[in-house]
Amino acid sequence: MKRKLFTLSLACVFALAWTIGAFAADPVVIGVPTSLGFLEGKESHKIVQMAVSEINAKGGVTVGGVKHPLEVAAIDIRDAAPGVPVPEALLGIEKLILEKKPVAIVVGPFRSEALIAGMDLLAKYKMPMLGTIAMSPGSEKKLKEDPEKYKYVFRTCLNAVYLVKYLAGMMAQINSQFGFNKVYVMHQDVAWARGTADIVKKMHFDKAGWEVIEQEAYPTGTSDFSSALMKARAKGAHVIMPIFDMPQSGILVKQWNSMKVPALMAGFISPLAGSGAWKTFDGKIGGAINAIFEVGSSLPSSKIPKSVEFYNKYNSLYGKEIQAGHGPAPAYESVYILAEAIERANSLDPDAIVAELVKTDRMGVMGRIKYDDAHQAIFGNDPKETAMGAIFQWGNDGKRRIVFPESIAEAKIQLPAGLKSMK
Repeated sequence: MKRKLFTLSLACVFALAWTIGAFAADPVVIGVPTSLGFLEGKESHKIVQMAVSEINAKGGVTVGGVKHPLEVAAIDIRDAAPGVPVPEALLGIEKLILEKKPVAIVVGPFRSEALIAGMDLLAKYKMPMLGTIAMSPGSEKKLKEDPEKYKYVFRTCLNAVYLVKYLAGMMAQINSQFGFNKVYVMHQDVAWARGTADIVKKMHFDKAGWEVIEQEAYPTGTSDFSSALMKARAKGAHVIMPIFDMPQSGILVKQWNSMKVPALMAGFISPLAGSGAWKTFDGKIGGAINAIFEVGSSLPSSKIPKSVEFYNKYNSLYGKEIQAGHGPAPAYESVYILAEAIERANSLDPDAIVAELVKTDRMGVMGRIKYDDAHQAIFGNDPKETAMGAIFQWGNDGKRRIVFPESIAEAKIQLPAGLKSMK
């Protein structure tokens, strides 16, 4: 018995010694500057930590024959909070860069205003960034204007242009199924939401025979939408398209339900994305249609097995399901994409890392991930070829079912009680 205990103890000592030896080199720091007090930022930070733990458990990253553990350094830049000026958010990013000396940044700014302004800061410090929340295509435009200066900026999440394509596909399906053609657009007054609303109007509604009854913008923090809902009812809207990421936007759903507005609610409301919304809204959201910006972020697809594995892994680790419909899945992928680029480059030099990031071709939890020439991850409708977003509908049984794109759809769109098809 004593001999067995000694053997076991000796094995533990050797295992500990191997682990210490394996990580004798300095850690490779990954920075996470974002709005940590908001759902998307909070869950993305947790998922970065989860991915880092997985990679470290397999030996970390190898550079020049030396194993380095990954380490996460986060800072709350509060750019999503009402009233926080962009320069204050940028000071937070610079503080992280100077004090923690990360090799790269993931997740990044929440607001596109902060991302676009921050691109000069990233260029100054030659800091690679794989963004996973900010969505305005303005950052791609800026990169194309000076690709050498801004080459350090990548986006792994979808942008407003891809969101428009998913929303347009959903609206085409609604028109085809039910003959609806009058829409009332309500959006948050921030860059990504304004851009999404404007682009969907120009690219789809104006060309597809939809009548935009009205398009209204709301400041971040707005908590009463009843006047707009009354106008939507009075003007005979068939569909209300919301585009919001602020926590208060959940009130819109409550008011829509209590006022019994006879219009289909179909768009994106951040608090409506996760499984917990059913309890939050007392089960009164049946029939509402909502976007998931990236498959795996708050909703996996059985047709993308890695998304289910990722979703369950988070649930097992943290004891609850992912609730954010935007950010978590690309945050997870960004850590792996970065780690793989570092190992291919066999270097921590930022230019060498960027040169490998552009070659990314990874089958992950969102489907296939590749970047275009503006360093935007390519999204589409085939998970074997592109990354995937999705549109789902809340059923009256409290379950969420993907209804678009067709390649991963689980059900057809159903009209809520009291709403009749025009066909």
